[in-house]
Amino acid sequence: MNDYIKKIDELSFNAWPSHKTELYDGWILRYSSNYTHRTNCVNLIGQSSLPLSQKVAFCENEYKMEKTPCIFKISPLIDKEVDKYLESQGYCIEHITDNMTLSFQNFISFPNDIDVILENELTDEWINNLLHLNGTTDPNLKKIVPYMYHSIPKPTVSASIYQGGVMVASGLGILDREHIGIYAIYVHQDYRRRHYAHAICDALIHAGMQRGAVHAYLQVVKDNTPARTLYESLGFKYLYTYWFRTKYML
Repeated sequence: MNDYIKKIDELSFNAWPSHKTELYDGWILRYSSNYTHRTNCVNLIGQSSLPLSQKVAFCENEYKMEKTPCIFKISPLIDKEVDKYLESQGYCIEHITDNMTLSFQNFISFPNDIDVILENELTDEWINNLLHLNGTTDPNLKKIVPYMYHSIPKPTVSASIYQGGVMVASGLGILDREHIGIYAIYVHQDYRRRHYAHAICDALIHAGMQRGAVHAYLQVVKDNTPARTLYESLGFKYLYTYWFRTKYML
């Protein structure tokens, strides 16, 4: 089980680059002006030689200079003592997230007549429409986030649904090692409950099949019951939980 968890963790790391990264004694510090926790956190991926307290203090200083919270990603692969230490230092848990996976032999397709547009490249138009959908208005983020999307090193498939010439739903598939990761599922609030998210996931999974994938994976916030219900209806199963330890410093 841990080997597969490690693989999914690696795939998701590849799929979502940060604006800047820094290596430090087996840890990777990722920076994105706090666009998301996943792209603005410390990832503990290698063996350490320095004391834990020294390493945490170093990370706190680095993120303080970046003017963002200091965040650590905690997965089942991490030594439990790290999580306990962070808690003792005032780090709180945020964004508890479940990773779910799907073997295509268990895929439950969703017949529909919804027109989902798929493209094999990430255009500036699609990215800008996505930022509008997810409510990104910060001028700095509107500059760096397109760079992050264009930096994805793996093949991608973007999905969109338009109404009246406006993109009202989005999705992104990222292919890596016979898997397709499902990302960026957003639906405009005026167009929800029309099965748009279901149609986009279905289209991306079929696109993955056509490109040689045999599995899919995604992340869902633990308390997001509607999203989990959607993914389970497609055949996704729970694999593991991760969370973030966050400390907001002056």
